[in-house]
Amino acid sequence: MTTTSTPPREDTTSSVDWAQFARKYAIVGILVLFVVVLTVMTSGTFFQAQNLINVVRQVSAIGIIAIGMTFVIITLGIDLSVGSILAMSAVVATSLAQRPGDNMMYAGLNLPIILAVVGGVAVGAVLGLTNGLLIAKFKIAPFIATLGMMTTARGLALIYSDGRPVSRLEAPYNFIGQGSVAGIPVPVIIFGVVAILAHLVLQYTRFGRYVFAIGGNEQAARVSGINIKKITIGIYVLSGTLAGLAGVILSARIGSGNPQLGTGIELDAITAAVIGGTSFKGGIGTIWGTMVGALIIGIINNGLDLLDVSPFMQMVVKGIIIVVAIIIDERKNA
Repeated sequence: MTTTSTPPREDTTSSVDWAQFARKYAIVGILVLFVVVLTVMTSGTFFQAQNLINVVRQVSAIGIIAIGMTFVIITLGIDLSVGSILAMSAVVATSLAQRPGDNMMYAGLNLPIILAVVGGVAVGAVLGLTNGLLIAKFKIAPFIATLGMMTTARGLALIYSDGRPVSRLEAPYNFIGQGSVAGIPVPVIIFGVVAILAHLVLQYTRFGRYVFAIGGNEQAARVSGINIKKITIGIYVLSGTLAGLAGVILSARIGSGNPQLGTGIELDAITAAVIGGTSFKGGIGTIWGTMVGALIIGIINNGLDLLDVSPFMQMVVKGIIIVVAIIIDERKNA
């Protein structure tokens, strides 16, 4: 009797691992590529230490908002109101941080700076809570609910500030956006702390597991006993809170609470999250990916400025990037 021996099976584990590694970290390669190309195109100006620090400082507010947007998109939601929430939080915070005698509403009160910060962040949380209630309790689509809040919050910011920037701020408040600790800009430190905490929440807590479960299959999550309404409200409160924090940082960086702050920043936040691997199909996303996506947005903005590209053309470039990112997301998750 003859026996046939089957040929040894080829071990494909290594190639599969490399393929997964490439998919997971391709965004880092893109970031490095942008840095190299812009360094060459600007004759090294882009890669100067001071310019790189400025890029990270400028991207901090976008990155913080993008982190909240990551939670939202993972659950198949969207938050178009973050720019307007940022503006409303900024004018409230700066009105509480004006020097004594300058504040139109609190003249003569020497309020602690921490109260101004808490006030701005609390405004963001309340507006985020309103979004969450409209979506979870009243079953309004996230796009519609946050679109309405986008207009409402911007109007409230204009009414509160009488349409004028709130300036003449206390030095400790401006330090939040302009200062440095051990050579590291304060906005960058805040961005890093928020990113670490958000990563821990998303990856290692029950709330994070529920976020992924809702985005992956909401019906299955409901059947398994997850309180969909409670988690949804929490997600939009988080998004609003981070938008409020970004409003404090941005207003402190420019030394003024302008009611027009944050116009269009929601698009940058969405782009950063999607470029970083957060899927519009839900259930997929990482905080580190969003951070890299935010850095790419900042690098593009800074690089185009250094190359003297007009702001109008920059809008075209960003639009193309958004479309390309969505196409890649669709193909990757098909």
